Amino acid sequence: MALDELKSAIPDYAKDLKLNLGSVIGNSELPQQQLWGTVLACAIASRSPIVLRELEPEAKANLSPEAYTAAKAAAAIMAMNNVYYRTRHLLSDPEYGTLRAGLRMNVIGNPGVEKVDFELWSLAVSAINGCGMCLDSHEQVLRKAGVSRETIQEAFKIAAVLQAVAATLDAEAALGA
Repeated sequence: MALDELKSAIPDYAKDLKLNLGSVIGNSELPQQQLWGTVLACAIASRSPIVLRELEPEAKANLSPEAYTAAKAAAAIMAMNNVYYRTRHLLSDPEYGTLRAGLRMNVIGNPGVEKVDFELWSLAVSAINGCGMCLDSHEQVLRKAGVSRETIQEAFKIAAVLQAVAATLDAEAALGA
């Protein structure tokens, strides 16, 4: 199982990450599609070849082809949106907020899966990429759709743990450990 391989690669000094990885994925109360779409989108967003290589096969096995593609699409579109909207938000000139983005984002309107699932994956990727505007936007859409705060929190806990695992394993690989 890829999750076990990933956990075994985590060094002893990061034992908390190993425990948290098993908990946020292994004990998640999210439905399988939401869970594995979140895992895949976050693995991509982490930019870690190690994390993506280990988790992608299990995500693919647990997702329909449409959900698999949509999770990858969420990571892709949010890679762009998070930079654009985070920059617009961080600039002190409020006039940028009045300008038309002019960027294509069609997949958000028609992701090929339930809108709630795509929004959850987009929120998790936005947590990794640190875009407050996107986090707020996706959280509001999810809450309006009746998604609980606990479900939303599960998604960003997965994001947090996968990002930390990615940073740790990539650092260990770079150090030649």
